[in-house]
Amino acid sequence: QQEVYQELGVHIVSFDRPGYGESDPDPNRTPESLAMDVEELADQLGLGSKFYVLGFSMGGQAVWGCIKYIPHRLAGAGMIAPVVNYWWPGFPSNLSTEAYYFQLPQDQWTLRVAHYAPWLTYWWNTQNWFPASAVAAGRAEVFSSQDLEIIANEEFCSGQLRAYPMQQGNFESLHRDMMVGFGRWEFDPMDMEINPIPDGGGSVHLWHGEEDQMVPVTLQRYIAKKLPWVKYHELPGKGHMFPLIPEISQSMIKALLYDEN
Repeated sequence: QQEVYQELGVHIVSFDRPGYGESDPDPNRTPESLAMDVEELADQLGLGSKFYVLGFSMGGQAVWGCIKYIPHRLAGAGMIAPVVNYWWPGFPSNLSTEAYYFQLPQDQWTLRVAHYAPWLTYWWNTQNWFPASAVAAGRAEVFSSQDLEIIANEEFCSGQLRAYPMQQGNFESLHRDMMVGFGRWEFDPMDMEINPIPDGGGSVHLWHGEEDQMVPVTLQRYIAKKLPWVKYHELPGKGHMFPLIPEISQSMIKALLYDEN
């Protein structure tokens, strides 16, 4: 894909969020602090007054934070199968409840602990009496059939690639993500009735697989209906791991750069 990005004239920067890889943990991490991290990194790298942000899965919390807190710095934003907080007040209770129970029972309990008793998150995910998060464990039940084909790729599953993000342990990475992603946010994204990026200077895209077994598509559909300024792309037959398909990732980059529907 490097040749495609060179042809487009873009530089893609990926960074370790706090607690992942070699980035210092941040016990006070929030969507706002993540947005500040992104802005500081962009300035340190000299990316200019405006840049694009793109987040996959749990990275959605960082993108929502950027849209809320640093919209003046964004040339555009994209969210790929972003994890949704079932406790955002803007969701109709019947819809969020139905989506919540779409998960495996053990994931329901894991997120309930992360939301209502975050101080127990580490204990819950390390105790042996009850099954902990199936998503964090990468159990086959949380993937679509296409996802399983994608992650069977030897390169994706190599020990080195899997070990690097988690080298500081699960608590300040996976567990902190749970507490932030499903905790009590300082804002509700669905209160943003108008595109916060000033003067229509950039668009926001959201891509989601129709057969995603991790993040219910029903909630993304509601977000698209509630926030018409979000350009929603639903991919038939796709699960959660579709951005690892080269032609799809290339099309998403082009849509973000050229503001394609």
